[in-house]
Amino acid sequence: MDKLSAMALSVEHAKLAKQASIKLSALTSEIKNAALKNIAQALLDNIPAIVEANQKDIATSQANNLPAPLLKRLLFDEKKIKATVEGIESLIKLPDPVGETLAATELDEGLELYKVSCPIGVIGVIFESRPDALVQISTLCLKSGNAVLLKGGSEAAHTNRILADIIASATEKSAIPSGWIQLLESRADVNEMLKMDQYIDLIIPRGSNEFVRYIMENSRIPVLGHADGICHVYVDAEADVDMALKIAVDSKTQYVAVCNAAETLLVHRDIASSFLPRLKEKLDKFPVELRGCERTQQIIAVNPATEEDWKTEYLDYIWSIRIVDHVQEAIDHVNQYGSGHTETIVTNNAHTASIFMDLCDSGNVFWNASTRFSDGYRYGLGAEVGISTNKIHARGPVGLEGLVIYKWKLLGKGHIVEDYATGTRKFTHRRLNKKFPLQQ
Repeated sequence: MDKLSAMALSVEHAKLAKQASIKLSALTSEIKNAALKNIAQALLDNIPAIVEANQKDIATSQANNLPAPLLKRLLFDEKKIKATVEGIESLIKLPDPVGETLAATELDEGLELYKVSCPIGVIGVIFESRPDALVQISTLCLKSGNAVLLKGGSEAAHTNRILADIIASATEKSAIPSGWIQLLESRADVNEMLKMDQYIDLIIPRGSNEFVRYIMENSRIPVLGHADGICHVYVDAEADVDMALKIAVDSKTQYVAVCNAAETLLVHRDIASSFLPRLKEKLDKFPVELRGCERTQQIIAVNPATEEDWKTEYLDYIWSIRIVDHVQEAIDHVNQYGSGHTETIVTNNAHTASIFMDLCDSGNVFWNASTRFSDGYRYGLGAEVGISTNKIHARGPVGLEGLVIYKWKLLGKGHIVEDYATGTRKFTHRRLNKKFPLQQ
């Protein structure tokens, strides 16, 4: 296909999604949930075909020497398919985020203003490696009343294609407007998508730092996402060592190839000599390469850490360690080198924990819990379309609530501004505790 015809195809995809989004925004919860049930059942019915398609992608990626962490993300076997279906079932149980009355104000007698949640419209999502992301993203968009344009990585081409086909077919049986889900497959589609501000309302990129920054710098469409996942575990002087070991090991090794895995460990100087040797003993069971500051090197055998290590998202079995003198130094390190993603403090001192959680400038801050909890499904958000480090609209795991915006709806009885400009009538601006009365 030549470049011109590829561009025309991308625009046609976007037009269809835009048309579908308008109809989708007004569908009832019952219709959307029925469609989600159909998707879940269709995925289970097609497990052999999905696994076969995924194995083709795995074989091609192995031949192309795709790094091991990305191969792990790419795998979509029966176990992952069933786990993904469980996520859809959880999503069905969540309340519909569309049509919620967020605020109500009486401007004057008979003149009432309502702030009501509504879908964003058309979401363009660009992601790499993980086929399960396609299912999570599309089902979240459906539940929140959004159409979606999906551009997955070429390494998952076969898997993405069969999943998109299954989902589109399943929803056509549930009165969902056709065209609401579109799969873009060529590399040229990405650059074309960035120009389609007439049709696409929001872009969510999921990929490398360089890729996300490229998206942000080359589109007029609002971009929601994060460039890095440089997450920290801080072990305070008053930490329970056994607890700190469990949390640290889980944060780093439970799944290294994800953005909420810890990349830097900060340890208070007063606990370092008792904590670090025990940590190294546990990590020796994994293929973890430790890199540490000079003080760390005096306690355990590690490779020297450089300035670049504090800025690096490894997504691998590599961990940088720094010893700090106090909680403020840990906070300063997080705010200087972190990406605003997820940080956790391990301590028995509630006051210290409060300081850390208040002053770390990140979307997710935890006390005595693994960084791996930073996830839409684990938050009960019905999975996630991504993690946002933005400070507007949505922050942290972006689930259903992050995929709706709001509109103002005003109900009057012949009211005109002239009456208020002349002083004939006056505003009351009284808060109302009531729902928008015209909801379907």
